Amino acid sequence: MATYKLFLLPGDGIGPEVMAEVVKVAAALGRLGVAHFETEKGLVGGCAYDAHGAAISDADMARASAADAVLLAAVGGPKWADVPYEARPEAGLLRLRKDLALYANLRPAICYPALADASSLKREVVEGLDIMIVRELTGGVYFGEPKQIIDLGNGQKRGVDTQVYDTFEIERIARVAFDLARKRGNKVTSSEKHNVMKSGVLWKEVVTALHKREFPDVTLEHQLADALGMQLVRWPKQFDVIVTDNLFGDMLSDVASMLTGSLGMLPSASLGDLDAKTGKRKALYEPVHGSAPDIAGKGLANPIAMIGSLGMALRYSFGLGDAADRLDAAIAQVLASGLRTADIRSEGGKPVSTSQMGDAIVAALEGAKA
Repeated sequence: MATYKLFLLPGDGIGPEVMAEVVKVAAALGRLGVAHFETEKGLVGGCAYDAHGAAISDADMARASAADAVLLAAVGGPKWADVPYEARPEAGLLRLRKDLALYANLRPAICYPALADASSLKREVVEGLDIMIVRELTGGVYFGEPKQIIDLGNGQKRGVDTQVYDTFEIERIARVAFDLARKRGNKVTSSEKHNVMKSGVLWKEVVTALHKREFPDVTLEHQLADALGMQLVRWPKQFDVIVTDNLFGDMLSDVASMLTGSLGMLPSASLGDLDAKTGKRKALYEPVHGSAPDIAGKGLANPIAMIGSLGMALRYSFGLGDAADRLDAAIAQVLASGLRTADIRSEGGKPVSTSQMGDAIVAALEGAKA
C-alpha cells in the first residue's frame, strides 16, 4: 500500500471543522487498503497572522512544497479586516498558488440528483449538470503590476490594477482544458472580454491557434464572459469545459456553484506542471466556499466540498481514480438517503451536523449503512 504525505492547512472559521472530516475519510481509505496518508498540519490565513505576523510562514511554505499534496480549508474573517494588506489572510493562499506555480484551477460544478431541488433554478435546468471550469490562477489582474493606490492630491486618489497575460500562460491553461475535454464531452468554451480588453484579444487569438495546431478534434467555442454568466443561469448543461482567466474564472465558478445548490458542495484543485523527473506535480486542493465565520464552531458547516477536495487529490495527484469514484459514490449515496447539513436541507427537514455528515460518508465508503 502506497504512502502519501498530505499537508493540511485548516485555516480560519469553519476550516478546522471541515478538515477534521477529511482526516476521518483519509483514515477510512487507509483501512480499505487504498493508500496510507501521513498528515501534518500548518497555519494559513488569519490564524497564521496571529501566530507569525504573516499569512503563511516560510516554514509552512517549505512543508507545503515537500508534501505530495496540500489540502487547505478556508481563510479570512472580520477579525483580520484591518491587518496590513500584504499580511491579509488571503495573501497566504495567493503565496501558495504563486510559489508552488499552481497555474491551473479546476472547479467542477456537479449537481447530484438528490440535490436538484436545492438549486435556485428549476430541476430540469440543473439535474445531471457536470461542468468543469478551468481557471488560470497565477496571472491576470490579481498578480499584474503596477498594483497601487496613487495619491493625486486635492483629496483625489487613483486605484490601479493591471491585467497582464503572456502567450505561454494562455497556452498552458488552454492545453489543460483541451486535455480534460478529450476525457469528457470533447467541448471547450473559452471566455474573455475581447470586445473591450486587449488581454482578451490575445487570449482568443492564442486559444484559437492552439486549438487549430494541437486539438482540432475538440469542439471549441468562444463566449464573452458576461454573456457566459447569463448562459450559466439560462441553460448550464450546454457547457462541458470552460476555460477562462483568473478574474472571470473567480466570478463564473461562484455563479456555477449555486447551480448545484450550495457553495458547500464544490471542491477544487489547483495544479502545477508535471515534474519531468518524478512524474509528480505540485497541487493544492480546497473547497470553493469561504471561512463562514458566522457559523464557525457550531457544527453547521457542510464538509462535502472539503471531502470532495480529497477526492480530487486521489484523482489528480495519486492516480487513484477508482477510489475517487468510490468516494463520489459514497457522497451521492448519503445525499440520496436524505441526510442534509443546514445549507442544503429541504423545507422542514432536520439538518445533521458537520461530524454526522462526515461519519455518514465514511460509513457509506466502508460499505456500511449510512
